[in-house]
Amino acid sequence: MKVGIIRCMQTEDFCPGTADFCALRERTGAFAGAEEIEIVGFANCGGCPGKKAVLRAREFVRRGADTIAFASCIAKGTPIGYPCPFAARMQAVVRANIPDTVVLLDHTH
Repeated sequence: MKVGIIRCMQTEDFCPGTADFCALRERTGAFAGAEEIEIVGFANCGGCPGKKAVLRAREFVRRGADTIAFASCIAKGTPIGYPCPFAARMQAVVRANIPDTVVLLDHTH
């Protein structure tokens, strides 16, 4: 698996992505069962309403990603319990703009 992770721009002010990288390293959460994982990139959504997420996803795919993961701060709202109100739309737009062969994960841990 070659993965690009898109995270919440506002959450990055207080979360360095430690739980995302732990899930990758320990093969837990969305990465359970993955044999090999290569991180292609780790970027934010560009800020509300997340319009730049599609640009980030396209670039990850251009650089070899076969999987795009939305960090848990987007769908689950971790660590403060405030999910992104634009998560569903952001994921739908990304899905429509990357090849069908690319796996889309809605969380990391």
